[in-house]
Amino acid sequence: MTVPHYQVDGPESGPPLVLGPSLGTSTRVWAPQLGALAGTFRVLRFDLPGHGGSPVTGARTMDDLAALVLAAAREQGWESFHYAGVSIGGAIGATLAVRHPERLRSLALLCSSARFGEPDAWHERAALVRAEGTAPLLGPTAGRWFAGPPDPALLDDLAATDPAGYADCCDALAGYDLRGELAAITAPTLVVAGREDPATPPAHARLLADGIPGATLVEVAGAAHLANADRPEPVTAALLAHLPSRSGMRVRRDVLGDAHVDRAIARTTGFTRDFQDLITRYAWGEIWTRPGLDRRTRSCITLTALVARGHLDELAMHVRAALRNGLTPDEIGEVLLQSAIYCGVPAANSAFAVAQRVLTEIADEAS
Repeated sequence: MTVPHYQVDGPESGPPLVLGPSLGTSTRVWAPQLGALAGTFRVLRFDLPGHGGSPVTGARTMDDLAALVLAAAREQGWESFHYAGVSIGGAIGATLAVRHPERLRSLALLCSSARFGEPDAWHERAALVRAEGTAPLLGPTAGRWFAGPPDPALLDDLAATDPAGYADCCDALAGYDLRGELAAITAPTLVVAGREDPATPPAHARLLADGIPGATLVEVAGAAHLANADRPEPVTAALLAHLPSRSGMRVRRDVLGDAHVDRAIARTTGFTRDFQDLITRYAWGEIWTRPGLDRRTRSCITLTALVARGHLDELAMHVRAALRNGLTPDEIGEVLLQSAIYCGVPAANSAFAVAQRVLTEIADEAS
């Protein structure tokens, strides 16, 4: 089996993570995420046939492309690995998840689909590229890939792609349709959509998320088809939150709820990313996971501390968390009443107002 060109970064002892590129790009499409991911993971980025450093192999189906990934993983000695892919890279990952579920520890599908439109359009594009090369695609592609300023290096990748390799990948996309097999995917799955993506609009991501059991969906504002290059910060945050080795993220989601955590991830920027990582690892990964107190007790302590310090926004969040941890509204009231004695009546008065608002909102949501 031919092995594609690939690059490996990160600690040798890190959990293995394979990153799949989009059509017309190379390993550098993942450059915005590499630093954050390679700090923990052993990251393998590969090139599609005829792209970057990979030769044309004659691979013309998604199963052929998936077999190339398995060959690269086998060369590294990896029996299983985490996988994330953009567009066709995501389709390769979904194919692996269906055909070889034992090989994937987790899956992330970025700006991808269960079916990329009608086959005729891909066969027409393949014929165009075989006849004229990738030059006719450069202008239209910039608008598909980027909602913001385009990255010239990625457009250079497209210009340098071997026409035969590009056309073969178009043929693979023409024959790809996993719409009837999504329920077979058992790997923990993240689906990321760019809200400005004209190639795979958010409806494609929602079909994936609805069809894959337990999948998480994150939509990134202001991002087109290469969302990880267009809006790298929220995409990096979503990947870090999804990957299972991230200590504390499961507890954070259990206590605060997926909706709250997904909103926090979507708002993450390069400026706030390290702080979000600190919260997840330290507060949720080291303190909330300790065995000495159950979560009900930790919620009681947290509510009291927030009342004492007057942190009312966080108090509202932790009133919801306390309910998730098994406290009743009456028990939350008792905690706030107790805090009136030891933290002060004015502080407890404000806390009761916040808690009442949250409990009313929850009741309205349930009705």
